Amino acid sequence: MDQMLPFIGDVGFPIVVTLYLLHKIEAKLDMLNESIIGLPGRMREGIHPKAS
Repeated sequence: MDQMLPFIGDVGFPIVVTLYLLHKIEAKLDMLNESIIGLPGRMREGIHPKAS
């Protein structure tokens, strides 16, 4: 057990930073996914614009 504590201390900080960055990028990936899913519809509107 005494050998594990320094290992957790050394590895703990990078794990926390990684989890923080993954959390931050998750929202941006969700927005990107929604944009990609909606792209065909937006392209159709651009080819055949709605009459205003």
